[in-house]
Amino acid sequence: MTSLPKPTAPAEPRLGRAILALAVPALGALIAEPLFLVADTAIIGHLGTGELAGAGLGTTVLHTVVGLMVFLAYSTTPAVARQLGAGRMDRALAAGRDGVWLALGLGLLLAVTGWVAAPALAASLGATGPVLGFATDFLRWSMPGVPAMLLVLAATGVLRGLQDTRTPLLVAGIGFAVNIVLNFALVYGAGLSVAGSALGTSIAQWGMAAAYLWMLVPRLRRQGVRLGPRARGVLATGRVGSWLMLRTASLRLAILATVWVASAQGTLTLAAHQLVFTVFTFLAFALDALAIAAQALIGRELGAGDTDRTARLTATMMRWGLGVGVAAGVLLAVAAPFAGALFTPDAEVQRAAAVGLWVLAAAQPLCGLVFVLDGVLIGAGDARYLALAGAATLAVYLPLLWWVAAAPLPAASALLWLWVAFCAGFMGARAGTLLWRVRSGRWMVAGA
Repeated sequence: MTSLPKPTAPAEPRLGRAILALAVPALGALIAEPLFLVADTAIIGHLGTGELAGAGLGTTVLHTVVGLMVFLAYSTTPAVARQLGAGRMDRALAAGRDGVWLALGLGLLLAVTGWVAAPALAASLGATGPVLGFATDFLRWSMPGVPAMLLVLAATGVLRGLQDTRTPLLVAGIGFAVNIVLNFALVYGAGLSVAGSALGTSIAQWGMAAAYLWMLVPRLRRQGVRLGPRARGVLATGRVGSWLMLRTASLRLAILATVWVASAQGTLTLAAHQLVFTVFTFLAFALDALAIAAQALIGRELGAGDTDRTARLTATMMRWGLGVGVAAGVLLAVAAPFAGALFTPDAEVQRAAAVGLWVLAAAQPLCGLVFVLDGVLIGAGDARYLALAGAATLAVYLPLLWWVAAAPLPAASALLWLWVAFCAGFMGARAGTLLWRVRSGRWMVAGA
């Protein structure tokens, strides 16, 4: 087993500055994307309940599909960063180009399939009557934007690999502002209802994709890299991406299974669970920003062949993850008794949610470690291990969920044990598999 060395005192501030320079803008870009959904929801919500319900179902399908495609960013970042670290800018940009072409191909395929299958997808989630019509309209007019959404993911990965997280923040911020203006104009000005909201977001996404291509194409030409794809590079990105998609699928399956168990425990438990999970998702943005910094920095150092600095960087990132987790946990523990009132006036839901929030607060240092280690291994290109570890984690977690589902518990107790199972079982198993791999040292050559 390889021990991770403690960084020397002079190295720590330099590493810290490098981490912050990538993590802070990445956090802003991560927050900008959910704001698209918030803006859409606010605009559509004033149309009526049926429109809001239909758009909600359409959004669920769209974000599930696009969420599984996040590997386009996660596989492109380390591939570009490795070549950058090795001093081969032309190959770095070529790797990014191949990721962008893969994104375009997958996006076109998903867009055509989604347009045809939209009514069936909406109906599969229980939509009927007018809600089915609104959900179908939202899905169909979201489909033209899917290729752009995937292009944005891949291009963001390219820039992260080039150690640039500020540009994605700028593009996301402008895209968010344009999205709001377009949606207002198309929903209310043009009277297009939910279709206008979906179409406005599609246009905004294409604007973002065009901005990225406008920046990347001249770089390719300056380095003498042809614009057309290289089949071997596209296949290599797809191979890594397929493992990362399996890893993401295991995470989403765990979340869906948790929601199913919460639903089976009754409306009160489900409502309180949704509240706690919303807080979990919000806190995950800060931790995911650290993970993105880890992806970019680890990939660069491994590309440079500096395993000692890679180990120091990993040890520093682990401390940062734990430190941010401790800070978030303390703040959440203090806020837990009062947070529920921000979401619901129901006193029972507030009390049940407070119990879950205290469990989540206690688990934040563990969550911080998990997010950072995940980013380290993604940055190393250790995608196959991450996929297999995800399957092993599910094997640990699902029996715990079954026990919670089978136990006749009151709402507060059900939520307590559900979140204990999630934090200690699921996140704990993830921490164990990731920490074992990092300490082994074999991940440093996994993606070479």
